[in-house]
Amino acid sequence: MSSKYSIKDLERLTGIKAHTLRIWEQRYEILQPKRTDTNIRYYNNDDVKRILNISLLNNNGYKISNIAKLSEPEIFNEAEKYLNNYKKESDQIDNLVLCLMEMNEDKFERTINTSVIKFGFENTFEKIIFPFMRHLGNMWQVGMLNPAQEHFISNLIRQKLIVGIDNIKTPISSDAKSFLFFLPSQELHEMGLLYTYYLTKMKGYKCAYLGQSVPVNDLADLADLIKPDFIVTILTANLPDTELNTFLKDCSEKINKPTFLVSGRLFFCSNEKVELPKKFKIFEDFQDFKKLI
Repeated sequence: MSSKYSIKDLERLTGIKAHTLRIWEQRYEILQPKRTDTNIRYYNNDDVKRILNISLLNNNGYKISNIAKLSEPEIFNEAEKYLNNYKKESDQIDNLVLCLMEMNEDKFERTINTSVIKFGFENTFEKIIFPFMRHLGNMWQVGMLNPAQEHFISNLIRQKLIVGIDNIKTPISSDAKSFLFFLPSQELHEMGLLYTYYLTKMKGYKCAYLGQSVPVNDLADLADLIKPDFIVTILTANLPDTELNTFLKDCSEKINKPTFLVSGRLFFCSNEKVELPKKFKIFEDFQDFKKLI
């Protein structure tokens, strides 16, 4: 993993504009970048942790001029007070990033568990965990994260979500709408789909969860058997050997009765114009999904 980051990397990791970081550095000596043998400035993991703590204090009303007067232990201790208060969900995103950088599993677990108690399960996932997981992409891009760490953290979060699903006690009525959840072939990113499954079960609907990498033909057979009112999927990875519109058309032709509720990066970042078949509805985020169900 890389431990040398440019100021643009630091911006991506902390969310603070490079211009602001330069001002802090020049005016307050908040950062003291190192230099390579060829005189190129760089920052390390300690700089990232320091900026995350400084940003936390700044976002909670501390003037940067006053933060600059604090010693490193004082900055850490002041930041810990806010991280342990659990007054703002956004503070806990930085807390999870710091836990990951330190590979502190106990603190990571404690942060999530306490957030669920303080903010509720849905707020914890929508305002802390999913924004944190998007931040993992930035960490991946700058080389701060390796595949083993990503899998480690993702599995911890997945376990929390499955426990939340198992703990749902909402009764299901005999005339409740039915939902079928799946991911297409070679699609393995199921966290978002699991969360839609959680939201739907909380409403008291009938749910069947198929999970990852389900071929359309197998989905059609199960849809004939289960006869769901809705089918939910989230497309993140590129589809193998087919275009998005071809996949949508295939689903529409082979499974023509249920309404499809679809989302994911492919719908909003695709180069091709999405041709949505009848009875297909796109939801952009979880708030949209809640309105559709």
